[in-house]
Amino acid sequence: MGWSFPIAKIAGIAIKVHVTFFLILILGAVQWGTPYGATGAVFGVVLMILLFVCVTLHELGHSIAAQRFGIPVREIVLLPLGGVALLSRNPSKPWHELVIAAAGPLVNVVIAAILIGVTGAVAAIGTFDSSALQQNAPPSLSTLLIWLLQANIFLVLFNLIPAFPLDGGRMFRAILALWLPARRATRIATVVGQAIAILLGVIGVATGNFSLVLVAVFVFFGAGQENAEGQARTMLITKRVGDAYNRHALTLEIGDRVSKVVDYILTSYQPDFAVLQGSRLLGIVTRDDVLRALASDPRDMYVTGIMQREIVRVEPAMTLDEVRDTMQLKNSRTVAVFDGELYLGLVSLDDISEALAVLAFQQRHDQLRATEAG
Repeated sequence: MGWSFPIAKIAGIAIKVHVTFFLILILGAVQWGTPYGATGAVFGVVLMILLFVCVTLHELGHSIAAQRFGIPVREIVLLPLGGVALLSRNPSKPWHELVIAAAGPLVNVVIAAILIGVTGAVAAIGTFDSSALQQNAPPSLSTLLIWLLQANIFLVLFNLIPAFPLDGGRMFRAILALWLPARRATRIATVVGQAIAILLGVIGVATGNFSLVLVAVFVFFGAGQENAEGQARTMLITKRVGDAYNRHALTLEIGDRVSKVVDYILTSYQPDFAVLQGSRLLGIVTRDDVLRALASDPRDMYVTGIMQREIVRVEPAMTLDEVRDTMQLKNSRTVAVFDGELYLGLVSLDDISEALAVLAFQQRHDQLRATEAG
């Protein structure tokens, strides 16, 4: 994810912080610093950091569960509103998704149990301050422990709401998918999630709770996005990349120059070009590569000087959905289709988007014809 930087690596998973994350630290400093001065500001920052340690552990719960099912995890990114674990692909089996989704809240349950034990131990030795239960309690160890305990309980309860994109929504969809087709399970879970979002929004407006309204908007649109993704995945698994790559693509040779690529770009819709030596693929030149070359060097360079030599290979038997997952995992917008060592052609993320649009049109057309026939 852009505008983020790594701070750690755990179980082979990069932990990154988005630059906007520091807004939550400022908020913590202001909230606690206003009534309690510099000590309160430092305390507020420490609270926010510890809260996001809990959020990181929550996302690690998802990530490690995903790894156990053979799903690589690209990274965990911490944002002001929480964290997100970026998996290289979605779980292929409903019970895998159920376990992965449940693993995050389970981590917070364990943290809350530990904090309950710690606060009980502190109370047993007579140093626990019961005033820490008050919202305006001054900075202290008791306040810190109680605040973190309440935060983890909230994380569990909030994430178990059966609405996308929350963990509860994914668990609900996974349970439905154990008995129903994946697409129908996603549609049902989406409708339920958006209904809950509307209810939360109404309550938020009625009570003047602006934060609840924001949560409702987040859940409503997140549910819609998840439904669209589920529909896309259902359609993309029906087509193999061997049936979708451009068999009549324009190609380049090692002696060609940038001016030839410019001519191709201006006279065709093709954005990516294979650089060949005979039938052997040497590299890929994209429209962005050409634009960067023109901006940095006015000379008419050879295409071999600007081509991408790191090539991601896919097999023709792979579905478009699997190819899209590969692109995300390898952080590549263009891949090469190979049948063994035989190069067949290129497929880009734009090609997959176009294929999805065509498949969606065909599906609507078939549904319309079926309705008219009925």
